[in-house]
Amino acid sequence: MAQKSIILYVEDNYDNRNLIRRVLESEGYAMAEASNAEDAMLKLQAARPNLILMDINMPGMDGYALTARIKATPGFAAVPIVAVTANVMRGDREKSLEAGCDGYIQKPIDIDILSQQIDRFLARQSND
Repeated sequence: MAQKSIILYVEDNYDNRNLIRRVLESEGYAMAEASNAEDAMLKLQAARPNLILMDINMPGMDGYALTARIKATPGFAAVPIVAVTANVMRGDREKSLEAGCDGYIQKPIDIDILSQQIDRFLARQSND
């Protein structure tokens, strides 16, 4: 099977990163992981991801601020960023999109459909 896209998952919770890495690697995706904003900026440059999964609630710089920082980084404005968050109250999806996220996946993540969701975000990117 040909190598699928590279995904950077920014998530401060190790168990969440481990689960998503295992699910997506089993589908053929290459994974890069970061546990905070500083690590994410380093991994961004090294991995050159095709898609970023962004936890919103992280210590230090949150996912909203990190999304804005990545979108302002030369060469990365077009990389889709998908909010992955437990923030599911009215208006949270819109807040993620206003912050610059290109999509929204709520936690708990449904691992049975995650790769289909990722494929849709990547297909949308390649059609732009």
